[in-house]
Amino acid sequence: MDARTRTYFISDLHLGSHCVADRRGHERAVVDFLRSIRHDAKALYLLGDVLDYWYEYRTVVPRGYVRFFGALAELADAGVAIYWIVGNHDVWLFDYLRDEIGITVLDPKTGGVEMNIDGTDFFLAHGDGIGRLTPGVRAMRAVFRSKICQTLYASVHPRWTVGLANMLSSGSRRHGLREEVAERTRSMALASMREFASEYSSSHPEVRYIVMGHHHVALDEAVSTGCRMVILGDWISLETYAVFDGKKLELKHFERDTQ
Repeated sequence: MDARTRTYFISDLHLGSHCVADRRGHERAVVDFLRSIRHDAKALYLLGDVLDYWYEYRTVVPRGYVRFFGALAELADAGVAIYWIVGNHDVWLFDYLRDEIGITVLDPKTGGVEMNIDGTDFFLAHGDGIGRLTPGVRAMRAVFRSKICQTLYASVHPRWTVGLANMLSSGSRRHGLREEVAERTRSMALASMREFASEYSSSHPEVRYIVMGHHHVALDEAVSTGCRMVILGDWISLETYAVFDGKKLELKHFERDTQ
C-alpha cells in the first residue's frame, strides 16, 4: 500500500505561454513532476498562474493541456486531494475542473486562505492580491471577478479573446521593463510581501508557514521565531516546488530524469 504522507505546493507554471520556446517540453516537465509524486502525495496545492490563460465558456473550454489535466486526473483518481487557488492568469476557473477531475477551486476574497495541514496552520495565496496594491491592480482584480464583465467577455467569440489574451501576455514579457527597473520593482514587491508576512504573523501567531507564488523567485526565510515565508518560484526557469512531510516544509528544485 502506498504511504501517502506528503503535501506538495507548486505555482506559476504558466502552461501555454507563448514566451516558452518548447511548450510541449514545458508541459512534459510538469507532468513528470506530477507523476514523480503519485506514490507519496496526499494533497497537492496549485497556487495560481498554473495556466498562462484560461477561460471556461459554458459549453466549451480552451484547447491544450491534455497531458497535464490527465496527470492531475491520475492523482485525483488515486485519492490525492487537489486544491487550486486562482492567480491573475487563471482567474476564470469555474466548474469544469471541479466536476471533471474533482479539483477544489479557491478564490479567496482576501487574497489568501488559512489551511490546517496535518495539525500545522498555513496561510496560502497566489500573491497578486497580497501586500500594497496599486489602484490599478485593485481595479483589475475587481473587473476580472465581476459577473457582468465575465458575461460580456463570454459573449465574444474565443477566436478573438484567446488571441488577444495571448498577445497581451507574451507582449508584456517580451517588451518588459529595463533590467534595472525590473529589479527595483521586484525588490519593492518582495519588501511588500515581507511587510505583509510580518504583520500577518503578528496577528495570526498560530500560522507557521506563509506560502505564495506570483513573484517568480524561490525564497524561504524566517518571518518570526515561529513562522516562515516561502515563495515558490516558477516553472519557466526555476522548476521549484515545496513539500511538507507533516513536520517541516522544504523548498526544492525538481531534478528531472534525463535518461
